[in-house]
Amino acid sequence: MIRLFATLAPICLLICAWPTSSIAAGLTLEEQLRQLGANYVKLKEFVETKDAQLESKVIELQTQVQKQNEIRTVLETKISLLETQMEQKDREYIILAEKIAQLERTRSGRSSGIPRTCLEAHLMDPSLSSGKYWIDPDGQGVGDAPIYVYCDMTSGTTSILHDSEGPRDVGHCAEPGCYSRAVNYNASSRQMAALVELSAECHQSIQYDCNFAPFEFDDVSYAWWNNKDGNSEYFWAGSDASVHTCQCGIDGNCVDASLKCNCDSAAPIPLTDTGVITSKDILPISRLNFGRTQLQSVGHSLSGLYSVIGNAMVESVYCDFTKLPNDAGFQKWIGFVDVKSSPTYFYVQLGTDYDQTGTPIPFNVQRLNIGGAMNLQSGKFTAPRTGIYSFIFSGLVTFSSTDHQYLRCEFFKNGNHLHFCFADDAGETILGPSEHESFILQSTLSLQLGDQIWVEIDDRSQGVFLRANYTYFSGLLLEEDISISLNGI
Repeated sequence: MIRLFATLAPICLLICAWPTSSIAAGLTLEEQLRQLGANYVKLKEFVETKDAQLESKVIELQTQVQKQNEIRTVLETKISLLETQMEQKDREYIILAEKIAQLERTRSGRSSGIPRTCLEAHLMDPSLSSGKYWIDPDGQGVGDAPIYVYCDMTSGTTSILHDSEGPRDVGHCAEPGCYSRAVNYNASSRQMAALVELSAECHQSIQYDCNFAPFEFDDVSYAWWNNKDGNSEYFWAGSDASVHTCQCGIDGNCVDASLKCNCDSAAPIPLTDTGVITSKDILPISRLNFGRTQLQSVGHSLSGLYSVIGNAMVESVYCDFTKLPNDAGFQKWIGFVDVKSSPTYFYVQLGTDYDQTGTPIPFNVQRLNIGGAMNLQSGKFTAPRTGIYSFIFSGLVTFSSTDHQYLRCEFFKNGNHLHFCFADDAGETILGPSEHESFILQSTLSLQLGDQIWVEIDDRSQGVFLRANYTYFSGLLLEEDISISLNGI
């Protein structure tokens, strides 16, 4: 038999009680309420104080964050500048490394410095490949700085780089040499002259693409080049400066057998002339000049009116493209075209009475100022283009006395007196406190770019002044010297 036993553990429950408030135990209900109110006020003040402290802390943190952002921006700018400087230093390091490499390669050669020619560099180190190298034709440590050139190590030739190696559009114009371009080299004249002296031969090639744009036409030379001394040369191949010829003239295969250059023919098709100048005593070419590069040479074929550049202005001509350039009536001059690269005209006014002498008259009312050439505050007009300008200054003079009074105004150009007008009153006809007299000052002037024009009261009697709202200054560009404007583009 299995007996079941159950054990009951004794349970002890401890209940403790204490008064809700040892202070309140002896207080009445009203006193307890007042005490609670006072505690609430203290708690509220404590919370508000803490809230203000937190807000102040937040503002302080925001200020610190803003300062950190500003510092970060400054640091980013400095880092960007340092990166740019590092890139520049890297480029300088590469160039310096090339110089050092050349110096190291020449230690075992005949020279202890930079080679004078590409051939000398090749002889010092036959393993060098063709490319760009530093050489010093006039000698290391003397003369001009070394130059950066292209060396063809196969042939041992030296090529000096310049800014006219690629094709150039010569535009269209009619006069001999109306297009002119200087050739700028990556070497000084002294270094190039030294290289020529060290070289057995020297040559320079030219290619000219044309369409009705001859070197010579009717015994007039429209194109030439300038040698190292600036003298004009008219041959385009070989070394004989006395013969006008291109390479086709030397080879005997020009499109017109009677001529020495393809471009000198009147064939209405695109043509090309090439040549190699081999006269080392007059090289390098310092300038290229071309003319008679007319409309038909740049693709126009429809007869009609065309605008072309003249000596100073744009001209209108009628072109008959059914005729050849040397035929009568091929081009007929019509007249001038009113072309302005920058429209310029102004009309300003005095808004207050004015009586100051010996200083440019300022204007405070602007009616027109197209081109912005008129400065109202200084009272000065500055010519934005070279050309012919017209100016008018008109107004009303107020006299305030029965005595004889006067006022004289004058145009000034760059501080020099030009023209003046004079207004006066004898005094015997004044019926009231003041009398007025109108005047006008007009001038047409030839101005250069940057010239300044203004008006001054040169002299006046006491109490005499220019009347507000009745005194005006205006001007406009009548005719622009467009050739000068185009040269500045």
